[in-house]
Amino acid sequence: MTPPQSVVLRRGDSGPAVAAVCERLVLSGDLPGGPGHTDGFGEPVYDERVEQAVKSFQQRRGLIVDGVVGRSTYAVLDGARWALGDRVLRYVPEHFVEGDDVVALQTRLAELGFTPGKVDGLHGPNTDAALRAFQAAVGMTPDGTVGPETMRAFAGLRRSVSGGSANALREREQIRRSGYSLSGRTIVLDAGHGGADSGAEGHGGLVESRLALDLARRVEGRLSAHGVSVVFTRTETTEGGSDEERASFANSCDADLVISLHTDHAESGSAHGAATYFYGHPDSHGRADWSVVGEHFADLLLREVVARTGLTDCRSHARTWPLLRRTRMPAVRLDFGYLSHEGDAKALADPYTLDHIAEAVVVALQRVYLGESDTARTGVLRLDDLRRHLETMRAQQVRAGRTVG
Repeated sequence: MTPPQSVVLRRGDSGPAVAAVCERLVLSGDLPGGPGHTDGFGEPVYDERVEQAVKSFQQRRGLIVDGVVGRSTYAVLDGARWALGDRVLRYVPEHFVEGDDVVALQTRLAELGFTPGKVDGLHGPNTDAALRAFQAAVGMTPDGTVGPETMRAFAGLRRSVSGGSANALREREQIRRSGYSLSGRTIVLDAGHGGADSGAEGHGGLVESRLALDLARRVEGRLSAHGVSVVFTRTETTEGGSDEERASFANSCDADLVISLHTDHAESGSAHGAATYFYGHPDSHGRADWSVVGEHFADLLLREVVARTGLTDCRSHARTWPLLRRTRMPAVRLDFGYLSHEGDAKALADPYTLDHIAEAVVVALQRVYLGESDTARTGVLRLDDLRRHLETMRAQQVRAGRTVG
């Protein structure tokens, strides 16, 4: 079971909860030989060796690498011990079962042509619907339970989707069919932190939560001008809650895409630059649990930001952070500089830099939906150019329609 939200295990702790973590680290291969030191009651101690094993697991699974076992790390660690068929799976409302066996189930359903939604390792309503559709298609009672009979049905079938990940093919096709226009889309803007949590603080009195909200407003103004419906996860007077709650909110909005805005901080003060993050396991490129649209947008967004601001390119990275994992739609996080770095902080204190970043967000987003029609070089498109380009495309479509008619 996943521990309550308040439970956090770190170096120096001991007891049954630490023993459970060590047991799972042994199963995952990150703690060979088991724990070392024990306390006066014979329980394992969360020592340096256990901390390094936790960091190793977090690194491989795309989690925040801090050596601390909180709710998210424990849930993924606990789920890593299950292979498909090890336990009976079924949909439980309000408490989604999660684990590697759910990832395998979702991947198998997608390969067979049944859409479980995002391959995220969470047994939610979309996975349940896809499973029941599969069971009905093979003549089984569609009870939504993965037991011996369902496993035998899987074993007797071959995948129906070839040429790459079924999830990747589906994501690309959804983008293609949705058209190139931004008008009518719903975008969720997640300004990081908020409320009592101000996030990172740095040079010049800059505060992450304020900067993120300032940038979100600048992005909103530009997106609204293109007919986009923009929804904020928080404002100055409201809190967005945990990443899981923000993801749930985005899902309730049936958004097309989620953009999370943050800055970074490093104790040394020397780290600098911008980075983007999308959903995927760092060592699983090409597998079902990898968002190709998220990766594409993250890459475009970072290149546009770097070209317009001069911030150092810290690359795009696959991660399984809750906001990226739990949203049904593609989600991308942008870390637009280090407040602990004097140069980055000076740039971000200039409103023109935030305007350039906001413009980069809109242009990158539009380029995602342009698809094969996107022939512009990075950093050269301005919003006025974008409008003229879209007007030209609309005129060409009208002319093509008249010719066909």
